[in-house]
Amino acid sequence: QVQLVESGGGSVQAGGSVRLSCAASGRAFNTYAMVWFRQAPGKEREFVSAIARSDSTIYADSVKGRFTISRDNGKNTVYLQMNSLKAEDTARYYCAARRSIVVARITDAYDYWGQGTQVTVSS
Repeated sequence: QVQLVESGGGSVQAGGSVRLSCAASGRAFNTYAMVWFRQAPGKEREFVSAIARSDSTIYADSVKGRFTISRDNGKNTVYLQMNSLKAEDTARYYCAARRSIVVARITDAYDYWGQGTQVTVSS
């Protein structure tokens, strides 16, 4: 069982940066694939980025080159560094986990979810 708690959201102007954190409780964090999704009002939850336990990463095209996902297994934490933020990045950002060597881009693949943290980008 894994419990996830996101933090680091807030309000920022377009072009600014924010770093989100997702702290995981439980054991064997290093065996989990971790992901960030986001959901804007009235829209479906969408994939942002994922990191495998091998540290390989994937990104949505909309954030590639601007966002960086990383993990610190010693701290049981995954991060999302978001730079060059745009108004369309405004959403609630969710962290999720699955105990697998394979990352996925779909919500159904993930077993554990945090409550999310809001990021609002003003233009």
